[in-house]
Amino acid sequence: MERINNVTVFVFLGLSQNKEVQEVCFLVFSLFYTIILLGNLLIMLTVYVGNLYKSPMYFFLSYLSFVDICYSSVTAPKMIVDLLSKTKTISYVGCILQVFGVHFFGCTEIFILTVMAYDRYVAICKPLHYMTIMDRERCNKMLLGTWIGGFIHSIIQVALVVQLPFCGPNEIDHYFCDVHPVLKVACTDTYVVGVVVTANSGTIALGSFVILLFSYTVILISLRKQSAEGRRKALSTCGSHIAVVIIFFGPCTFMYMRPDITFSEDKMVAVFYTIVTPMLNPLIYTLRNAEVKNAMKKLWSRKVFWEVTGK
Repeated sequence: MERINNVTVFVFLGLSQNKEVQEVCFLVFSLFYTIILLGNLLIMLTVYVGNLYKSPMYFFLSYLSFVDICYSSVTAPKMIVDLLSKTKTISYVGCILQVFGVHFFGCTEIFILTVMAYDRYVAICKPLHYMTIMDRERCNKMLLGTWIGGFIHSIIQVALVVQLPFCGPNEIDHYFCDVHPVLKVACTDTYVVGVVVTANSGTIALGSFVILLFSYTVILISLRKQSAEGRRKALSTCGSHIAVVIIFFGPCTFMYMRPDITFSEDKMVAVFYTIVTPMLNPLIYTLRNAEVKNAMKKLWSRKVFWEVTGK
C-alpha cells in the first residue's frame, strides 16, 4: 500500500477542555516543572561539588537526575504552554521527535534504575569486592549501555510510526505524542504495529521490573546477616530506590503492558510518570539519604561563606 501523509499538523485535545481547570493545571504544572529543574540540578551540583561522584551510587544518581530533566522537558513545557492556548497544535516532525524523546529518555531511565539496583546488590551482598566490581571503567560502560539501549528502543518506536499513513483526522486525544495515541489517528489497520509496540515496550518494562524485584529481594534477604546499623543504612538507601521503582514502574506498566487500547485515564497516568515522578525523585533521594543531605549542607555553607567574604 502506498504511504499517504496529508497531515502536517496534529491537534492535541489536552488534559481538559474546561478553561478553569486548564488555568489551575497551568499553575500546578508550572510549579512542578520548576521543582523538577531546581531539584534535579541541585542533586547534580551536590554530587559533583561534594565529590560524591566517586561513589558509583551517586555517579548513577547524578545521571538519573539529568535524565529526569530531559525526560520531563520533552513534554512538560509544551503541555504548560498549551494549557493557555486555544488551539494545541504540534507539527508532524515535532510529534515524531516527541515520540523519540519520550521513549529515549524513558527507556534510559528504566535502564539506569536497573543498573542502580545492581550497584546496591554488589554493595550489600559483596561489600569486599564492591570497588573492584564497580570500578569507574565498568560504571562508564554500564552508563553507555543505558544510553545505547534507550536509543535502540526509541528508534524502533519511531520507525514503526513514520511508516504509517496519516490522512486525517489529526486530533490526538492526549497532551503529547506517544505511540498508542498516534496509532489511533493513522488511516490504516495498526493492529500488527500495536502488537509490536506493546511487545517491545512491554519486554523492557517487565524484564527490568523483574530484575529489579529479584535484586531487591536478594538484598533484603541478605540483610538478615548484617548488623543492626548496617541494616538501617542499607534499608534507608534501598528504601528510596524501591520507592522510585514503584512510583515509576506502576504507571509505565499500566500504559505499556497491555494491547493497543487507550483509556480516558491514560492522560492522568502519563502525567504521573512524565512529571510527578521526575519531581519526586530529588525529594525521595534527599530525604532518605544522609550523605546527600550533608553534602547539601556543605554546599550551602560554602555558598554563604562566599557571599559573606566576597570570595
